[in-house]
Amino acid sequence: MSELVAMIRVRMSATDAHYEGELVDGAHMLKLFGDVATELLIRNDGMEGLFRAYSQVDFLAPVYAGDYIEAEGRIVRFGNSSREMEFVARKVISRQAVLDPPIVVATARGTCVAREL
Repeated sequence: MSELVAMIRVRMSATDAHYEGELVDGAHMLKLFGDVATELLIRNDGMEGLFRAYSQVDFLAPVYAGDYIEAEGRIVRFGNSSREMEFVARKVISRQAVLDPPIVVATARGTCVAREL
């Protein structure tokens, strides 16, 4: 089976800013990882599943309103109904400046459970 990867790109808006200085909270990166996980489960299993747990989460760099974030995930282990996934979020544009290379802002590893049809 070829590796299944999903990615989304979003711009953080002023309404995403949670702290002074237009800083976006880390929980927003977890929401993006959850959206990527949902896509992976739909593409792999044909329907949404449930996020069971994160085994590791690291917030590595700040994210601000106006930044463009790419969140990517892949399934790294298949159980009977569980899917272990790895995620990375990268800042690709910092307000109006393209970042080359992008900055990794968060990584995570978690397990989802595919729901039965």
